[in-house]
Amino acid sequence: MGALRGQRAQVTGAVNIRSIRSGANTGLEKEAAPMPDLSVNLSLPYIQPAQAQKHVTHNEALQILDAVVQLAVLSHDLAVPPADPTPGARYVVAQGAEGAWAGRDDALALYQGGAWMFFAPQPGWRAFVADIAADIVWHDGAWRLSSLDNLPGVGINAAADAANRLAVSADATLLSHEGAGHRLKINKAGTNDTASLLFQTGFSGRAEMGCAGSDDFTVKVSPGGDTWFTALQIGADTGVLDLAAGATIGGQGAYHAGNLLGPVSEQDGMPTGAVIERGSTANGTYVRFADGTQICTADVNVDIDTPVGALFFSGVVTQDFPMPFVEKPVGSGAMANTINGWVNGRAGNATQWTCAAYSHAARTGDTMQLVAVGRWF
Repeated sequence: MGALRGQRAQVTGAVNIRSIRSGANTGLEKEAAPMPDLSVNLSLPYIQPAQAQKHVTHNEALQILDAVVQLAVLSHDLAVPPADPTPGARYVVAQGAEGAWAGRDDALALYQGGAWMFFAPQPGWRAFVADIAADIVWHDGAWRLSSLDNLPGVGINAAADAANRLAVSADATLLSHEGAGHRLKINKAGTNDTASLLFQTGFSGRAEMGCAGSDDFTVKVSPGGDTWFTALQIGADTGVLDLAAGATIGGQGAYHAGNLLGPVSEQDGMPTGAVIERGSTANGTYVRFADGTQICTADVNVDIDTPVGALFFSGVVTQDFPMPFVEKPVGSGAMANTINGWVNGRAGNATQWTCAAYSHAARTGDTMQLVAVGRWF
């Protein structure tokens, strides 16, 4: 009986209770697989069944956890261990290690109990490096600085995508100086590409400024995102500013070389066309100004050969103005080819001169030069 009890105890000790099917009347079906010595990820030692001095194994596991959890090292660029390390000091061993670290390149070194312990890094381990105040990560067989470089995208309160690698949803975005100035750079690959700032309403374009399709700087606007108007363009080669759609100042049209001369016009007493209009008709020449002033001139051939007392008279001459006035203007005149005569070049009404030439001697083939000044509106 004593021998039997010992045999039952040995078998029972090897049973994996979880392998016994609940409710099955099969007795002991199989033995459990042997417990491994170390954990899979951190290689922590397991306490084995019937192990003596379990506290040693337990403390060793705690020591490993103390070394690798919340990992922070003093340096990661030393290849030779420090001469007088502090107990608990941790380092990432640099390449080409020597001395007590020889052959331990890239390992985590812990100084404990007067000796060095080493731990092989696993993918994804991160460590704060005190002497450079930066994080490093073990990836693809090497320690690398953990940074934001070459990220596929960043979304701040928003989702980034392939077109918008940086997406920010906020009331404002601040880009500030670091002691002096600050420059925002938008770079394009080639002349025909676009580098611009696009302003949208409901994600539909309304205004754009920058170098769009050329190196000229342009400002464009759109009422709905489909039709665009170029309001301003500065030539890259000349620096010349072109207000392609015109401009107003205080709601009034601005004048420039393109509309300084041309047809004048008005609406409700306000100029709406060019500043100066010059032209001619069969009746002479005229100049109209945007303020409503009009000047008309004409050359009229006359013979001064009709006796009037001691003088000679051309007779009454009528001449239509090249352009009509809004009311009767002021008229005058002079002889073009002699000083021995004079002209009464009065305006008879708003559409013509009524004038005459005089001389103290009979003359033929003379020319009267007539002028009328008034308003066209």
